[in-house]
Amino acid sequence: MIEELGPLAREIAPAKLNLALHVRGKRADGRHDIETVFAFCTDGDHLSAEPAHDISLGLVGPFASDLDAGDDNLVLTAAMALASAASVAEGAALTLDKRLPVASGIGGGSADAAAALRLLTSLWRIDPKHALAVAPTLGSDVPACLLSLPALGNGAGDELALLPASDLSGTPVLLVNPRVQLSTAAVFAAWDGVDRGSLNHWRDGGRNDLYPAARTLVPEIGNVMKWLDSQPSAEFVRMSGSGATCFALFDGEEARDAAAIAVPREWWHLATFLR
Repeated sequence: MIEELGPLAREIAPAKLNLALHVRGKRADGRHDIETVFAFCTDGDHLSAEPAHDISLGLVGPFASDLDAGDDNLVLTAAMALASAASVAEGAALTLDKRLPVASGIGGGSADAAAALRLLTSLWRIDPKHALAVAPTLGSDVPACLLSLPALGNGAGDELALLPASDLSGTPVLLVNPRVQLSTAAVFAAWDGVDRGSLNHWRDGGRNDLYPAARTLVPEIGNVMKWLDSQPSAEFVRMSGSGATCFALFDGEEARDAAAIAVPREWWHLATFLR
């Protein structure tokens, strides 16, 4: 996914989808035990970097104004942590083209941090083992986003087993968000605490246990789901992560594109494919 153009290198931070997300209980560390199936899109945020004396971050793109480029930005946190872990004395001038909505359940911050780890591993020519070690310290979704491949996630979502990509790769998918930011912590806090059982297969009995809580906090999510369900040839409709982004898998690109054209103007959408 890395494109080198002279001193400039670029990396895509693919949008993350949860094809299923079962919440099994709360852990002693405050996180939750989950079972989830991760899938990733061919599109997402774009991150670029070029050599520099210090580590810095600039923000561009349609959702740049929703982020802060300060030290609490997860891209900068990832870069600093990787430099420390690998004892790198170099810097990097990073630019994040923020194309995905913030706090939307599609892994934005985690995917961006993972892209930074991949990009800087290449730019600094360091052993990938450092990125693998740093990723879990940045967030539960970052290890999955670092791989950006279909995977079954257990534990807090950071215990991964890769799934056959051939089962999903190339599937047309439409992402729709009502342009409402939704806090992951708030959604988990509103979860009813009921363990509804283990995950067998994401298509057969799979569900998103956070959907009722998210819909209570942002009722518009229910409208998005209902709209996606009504689209011809939409084979599979779910909310991703803690919301508010929902998605539908389609049996063909033409049907997906027809649905994309019909998305209400007040909603954000992305017509893409699974990787």
